[in-house]
Amino acid sequence: MTAPFFLQETNDQKLFNIASELLNTEKAYVTRLKLLDQFYAKLMEEANKGTFPVDVVKNIFSNISSITTFHRDFLLPDLEKRMGEWASTPRIGDILQKLTPFLKMYAEYVKNFDKAMELLKHWTDRSPQFKAIIQDIQSQEACGSLTLQHHMLEPVQRVPRYEMLLKDYLKKLPQDDPDRRDAEKSLEIIATAATHSNSAIRKSENLKKLMEIYEMLGEEEDIVHASNEFIKEGNLLKLAARNASAMERHLFLFNNMLLYCVPKFSLGGPKYTVRTRIGIDGMTVRESNNEDYPFTFQVSGKERTLELQASSEQDKAGWIKAIQETIDIFNQKNESFKNALKDVEEVSKAELGKRAPRWIRDNEVTMCMKCKEPFNAITRRRHHCRACGYVVCWKCSDNKVALEYDANKLNKVCKDCYAILKGESVTEGKKKGILEAGPGAFTDSSIMCGFLQYSERSKPWQKVWCVIPETECLVLYLYGAPQDVKAQSTIPLLGYTVEDSARPADPPATFRLSQSKSVHGFAADSEELKLRWLKVIRVAVLGERPERPQTDGANPGVSDNNNEHEAGTNGT
Repeated sequence: MTAPFFLQETNDQKLFNIASELLNTEKAYVTRLKLLDQFYAKLMEEANKGTFPVDVVKNIFSNISSITTFHRDFLLPDLEKRMGEWASTPRIGDILQKLTPFLKMYAEYVKNFDKAMELLKHWTDRSPQFKAIIQDIQSQEACGSLTLQHHMLEPVQRVPRYEMLLKDYLKKLPQDDPDRRDAEKSLEIIATAATHSNSAIRKSENLKKLMEIYEMLGEEEDIVHASNEFIKEGNLLKLAARNASAMERHLFLFNNMLLYCVPKFSLGGPKYTVRTRIGIDGMTVRESNNEDYPFTFQVSGKERTLELQASSEQDKAGWIKAIQETIDIFNQKNESFKNALKDVEEVSKAELGKRAPRWIRDNEVTMCMKCKEPFNAITRRRHHCRACGYVVCWKCSDNKVALEYDANKLNKVCKDCYAILKGESVTEGKKKGILEAGPGAFTDSSIMCGFLQYSERSKPWQKVWCVIPETECLVLYLYGAPQDVKAQSTIPLLGYTVEDSARPADPPATFRLSQSKSVHGFAADSEELKLRWLKVIRVAVLGERPERPQTDGANPGVSDNNNEHEAGTNGT
């Protein structure tokens, strides 16, 4: 039904209304920014007393003070002045153009947002004083019963709001209007910035959901990480293998795991106990042919296989589709790493025996690079394969073959090179575990690597070779020496808390990684070297890909993919 003519808005009135909405929302936004400044000031006041680190507060609030200053002292006054003289100057494009140079501030804030949320959660849990200040301000009427996290999302949401209002404004603006050029130029730049903000909004919504699930699980499962992406949840029936019973269960599907949970009674809302955490790696899903139970399907992982019954055919199809898509995406991300290893192997075989290899130094390994048995001075001494340059034991190098690069003279080689050069098939050993990814495959393409002192659970400090590979940038590999073919251990960095404060008995330049009851201590040769490691690790623990730090060769304890361990020329 069309409104009577005298009630219809003119186009000029619509443009005025959009400009008025811009002003009113800007006033409300500045009020929220002032509130964030209050949080910041109170926490800084307490931090300066030494209650918690000053850097924590600065990292949480990033550049919020600069954003507040710009909107409070510049953009809002300009908008108020323009609306007061709208009759003579009906335009907003020129004013919003003033915003575009300051969008870099928003880019910095959005980039820091995930880290800020992690720090906020960590210190709210860890420091009673920190928590008390936040709760005190949140209880004020000006907060509107909203949390600090909610208010911190406002700057992330503001740029998409400008984009939406500008688009609406341009739809109503005549093609020949003097403001069109400025408005279009503003929209082009703001739309680009809004893309990053929308991504941050999606991440914040995901983190909010992770927090809800964390509380449902009794705050016992460590799932609140930036790289954990919630996919789907729901009630299903688990079919028992030994009888005809079906038990109610609840599933939470993430991008990297499936949580199989049992409901438990609670007055405060749904609560669950995790029965099994099944990794997406190696998982399969398929329909079941169960005549007694309709709508069934099977999920099989390395940890457990489940036969589940959905509530309907549609529900079953939805679960199978979601799980299969999650498996496919996970496998695609891991495929590039497998191809990289395959390419390295093929290149080395093609040149084997035709080119003198780089010998691995004796002190770069602590075990045979073939059988992985540890070396000793009497029964298992070090020998070099003349074909590949690996350091091996006598059992793995008890063969000789003519090598083209050495005028076809007979040379001692390892058993694998002997088989390849003789045209025999190499006997496949057992499938490599995750610890058997040698640092040689990683060091030359690593984000960070080098020697650190390491201690776990108050054990004595020991020197280890640490590697964060480009292909697995969220994992820290620990080796006994730079060329060992098997890692002593690995640390998935995601979700760890970085502690930069040394304890009384610690060596200099110490930092720690902690998660739940697991604590790993590291010590670098210098404070500068420690800071380089921390710069990389602090990004990785948030689930983001760290950048390789610049090196000028001043720190020999660290090498990146431009620094190689020079081969020795002496050996057996």
